[in-house]
Amino acid sequence: MSFGTKEYRERIKKTKEKMALQGIEVLLISDPANIYYLSGYDSWSFYAIQVLIIISDEDEPIWIGHEQEIGKVNATSWLYYENVISYSNEYIASNVKHPMNFISEILDQIGQSKRTIGAELYNYYFTFKCYQLLKKGLPTATFKDASFLVSTIRIIKSNTEIEYMRHAAIIGEKAMVRGINSININTRSFDILDNVVQTQVNGAKDLEGNYSFISPALSSSRKAHRQHLTSITDEYLQGDTIILEVSGSYKRYYSSITRTINLGKPSERMQLLSDISSEGLNKCIEMIKPGVNYQEVEETWRKTIKKNGFCNEINFGSSIGLNYPPNFGKSIPSIGKQDNIIIEPNMTFHFTPCIWLGNERFETSESVLVTDTRCEPFISLEKNLFIKEEQVFIN
Repeated sequence: MSFGTKEYRERIKKTKEKMALQGIEVLLISDPANIYYLSGYDSWSFYAIQVLIIISDEDEPIWIGHEQEIGKVNATSWLYYENVISYSNEYIASNVKHPMNFISEILDQIGQSKRTIGAELYNYYFTFKCYQLLKKGLPTATFKDASFLVSTIRIIKSNTEIEYMRHAAIIGEKAMVRGINSININTRSFDILDNVVQTQVNGAKDLEGNYSFISPALSSSRKAHRQHLTSITDEYLQGDTIILEVSGSYKRYYSSITRTINLGKPSERMQLLSDISSEGLNKCIEMIKPGVNYQEVEETWRKTIKKNGFCNEINFGSSIGLNYPPNFGKSIPSIGKQDNIIIEPNMTFHFTPCIWLGNERFETSESVLVTDTRCEPFISLEKNLFIKEEQVFIN
């Protein structure tokens, strides 16, 4: 297990408190990050329907999933053996049987069919089909949306979680540096990504790496900065501006980094975008401390770029930490200018200031930790535009 049983039980306690506030008696958790957070279970098993069930008046969670995953549940989680229940292979990719039929039957058998059930409806791993069959199988139950119930608990990290994110940042920074060093004239994006992914998986400083929530992403000015492309085969040319997005992963905890690289001397406009964006990000980092309303952070960012003639209504930041593919953010509410959130110690954020002018775009990002007195980035790598006028390497 990645954490001690005491920490898992404290998380279950907080979850039940949230359930009580929302009038939920039975919680079905399908997001693998939330399952991991509460049980320790870690496996690429989200190809099939799986749920962790928290019952308000029962001490132990119940896991239900595909039969071939039982060994991994027992190996990685703190769950009691008798609370690990599996369905057979005949429920996989079948038009006749569905895992939610099986899950409904189990809930009925253990006397939970008439209760108020919360499900993570805004979730990649809980489909409309799942919801339909759950309601059909439990016609006397009342259903509520619990999409962000566990995720909001995860916003404030434990000391161990922060340690894991620091480890992830070491791996992520090493991967970013290797990526930047790989970007040169006549270099293919595939060759750059090869070096980045190797570093992500191999880790750094005796820290084990892992697969990331998403493939490292490259975009270039000649491709109009189409974000998150992963299959560009073109070679980069003199004058290209490249945006590289990378994450480090340690025990499924992430630290994400974005940097912009220019091959050759940048235009005056690109240098301006870099200066304004970095100024805005630095001002936000300087002002963040416990007690500050997040709306003030958003306002500081927008005021900084507005005074220079720019406007960007995209959310400036999101909570970051634990997650699984396809990304780090969707199971945690994105935080925007409308969110009245008071910043607390041990919150972690990923800030993504991005501004553009015509076809020129600058983006940098920073994963940060809120301490008892201030905000500190997880890495120290320069935020401004990287200019490579020749094959120069950074450390």
